[in-house]
Amino acid sequence: MDSNGLADPYVKLHLLPGASKSNKLRTKTLKNTLNPVWNETLIYHGITDEEMQRKTLRLSVSDEDKFGHNEFIGETRVALKKLKFNQKKSFNVCLERVIPVKKAVGGSIRGMALYEDDLNEGEDSEERGRILISLMYNSQQSRLMVGVIRCAHLAAMDSNGYSDPFVKIYLRPDMGKKAKNKTQIKKKTLNPEFNEEFSYEIKHAELAKKTLDVSVWDYDMGKSNDFI
Repeated sequence: MDSNGLADPYVKLHLLPGASKSNKLRTKTLKNTLNPVWNETLIYHGITDEEMQRKTLRLSVSDEDKFGHNEFIGETRVALKKLKFNQKKSFNVCLERVIPVKKAVGGSIRGMALYEDDLNEGEDSEERGRILISLMYNSQQSRLMVGVIRCAHLAAMDSNGYSDPFVKIYLRPDMGKKAKNKTQIKKKTLNPEFNEEFSYEIKHAELAKKTLDVSVWDYDMGKSNDFI
């Protein structure tokens, strides 16, 4: 994630459902490595049998950035019901950039698609919210116009039951500093209205080689921001 070809990774744990700060644990950050070895033990106290049956452990790996925002690398999830009492189990799993959650079905509310659960997915996933964005290519100006309109039903990352969301967009492969933009932060809301527009100067022929990353974050003063 860094220009030196390395990363400064750390791992965050959340128990889902329940995305409050109180159930978040994190490892220390390891500097300049793509093959970190932590050997840390993080402990959740007071977990009931009932919670073991229905909760999922989300592990997300991020790159710590001293000056900018920390960058999300990938995540994975493990359903706790896979564990047996007093038995240690190892999981060797791939990190994914996005965990697929729901599929859209017909109809919409204020421009948001409605979703239904995939029939086979059970309890292992959690809806993190939705985002409405608009994309348009302006051929006169050779610019890609990106509108960040609103989010709905975001996961609550703060102990007050809300988040302080903002949206980051990143046109990659990298076009230098100009590739990254972010919206203003909206305080204490799970349904933020942004209505902001960003544009990228890019030739139409280049569009097919580019990907637009859109990520939603919860702003935390003085601490690393939480990836939603």
